[in-house]
Amino acid sequence: MASALSPPRAPKPKGILPLHYYENFLEKKGTRDRDYRKFWAGLQGLTLYFYNSNRDFQHVDKVDLGGFVKLTDEAPQRKLHDPGIHFSLVLWNQEIKFKVDSLESREIWKGFILTVVELRVPSNLTLLPGHLYMMAEARDKEEARRALEKPSCFLKVSRLEAQLLLERYPECGNLLLRPSGGGAGGVSVTTRQMLNGSPVIRHYRVKHEGPTYVIDVEEPFSCLSLDAVVSYFVTHTNKELVPFLLDEDYEKVLGYVEADKENGESVWVAPSAPTAPGPGPTPPAGGPKQPPPTSTPVSTQDKLPPLPRLPPPPDQDENYEIPIGDVPAANYVNDEVLPPSWQVTLKLKKLPKAQAKAPKPPPPVMPKPEHKVVNSGLLARKLAASTAQPIFPTTGLADVTAELEEKLQKRRALEH
Repeated sequence: MASALSPPRAPKPKGILPLHYYENFLEKKGTRDRDYRKFWAGLQGLTLYFYNSNRDFQHVDKVDLGGFVKLTDEAPQRKLHDPGIHFSLVLWNQEIKFKVDSLESREIWKGFILTVVELRVPSNLTLLPGHLYMMAEARDKEEARRALEKPSCFLKVSRLEAQLLLERYPECGNLLLRPSGGGAGGVSVTTRQMLNGSPVIRHYRVKHEGPTYVIDVEEPFSCLSLDAVVSYFVTHTNKELVPFLLDEDYEKVLGYVEADKENGESVWVAPSAPTAPGPGPTPPAGGPKQPPPTSTPVSTQDKLPPLPRLPPPPDQDENYEIPIGDVPAANYVNDEVLPPSWQVTLKLKKLPKAQAKAPKPPPPVMPKPEHKVVNSGLLARKLAASTAQPIFPTTGLADVTAELEEKLQKRRALEH
């Protein structure tokens, strides 16, 4: 009953199987292998992929056909324990042996390999019309793929721009492919190496002749793709030449994450950029500074303090009564004056005490000729206009004159 009520088992999810021009069983023996090993093989582009079974989607080995030289047939070995058909794939850097179970299978594999390498359907093989049609489709797909595929070190730059790129970014490589100045689909190879501390720049021409690229050197070498051209230069220089890859994902400014002690939030801090001022020491005023954002307060230690502003003239509507006897004497050291806000606060605190008992007449203040009078005429007119008007000492006031003292005595007589 339990088995009848249980839901049917869902199929195990699989990856997407790769699409190949052709695929079938193929036994392979490399230069380091002691015997043949059977794989499920598939041809895609200029690469042969090998899988453990036809249900796998991840290959375990691959062979690049960019260095293709030729295909050769091997005579049957006439051994009872080895009835297979053998053929060899010769590349410019190695030779790989294959074994299949029939002559037809060998002809099909050879036909597809020659089709993608030469971009033409071979006519000297014994093939069925259906196989020829499949090879023609593979040729068209490969032509379309090559038209869109370019190696990562291929850049559409001029000769001078290529030299500047290799000089400015030596850590990104020293080999670069670019379009040829002669046109006709050709490309050029620019290299830059250091010889005894001096840069050595070389340019090589690569001709595009039909489906192949011919490297124009002393012994011209043909390649089936631009990737094979790059591999040729890398291999024949003992890997001293490295394909140029300009990676723009790397940062040029060092930064780190720091936790704010006040609110606990994490912020990104760059040493070269200005940061918000904190309780720690601020940079010296002589160092270079950048304008901070408008929302970030600027430390006042980096600039001189502004000069104190003169107090505004007293408003006629404010009838604060400030005892005259509490006006501080204008005897200052180095002509320094307390801020007006401090003076007003002190006067307001002494106001109730002045109302509790009558103020004592202060001793007469004698004028001092060594100080100057600032705005004395304006202050005298204010006192004559309103007797209840408060008196605020200004920044430039150093002493009072005889005329001002006489008016002050008259006012005290009226109040008493």
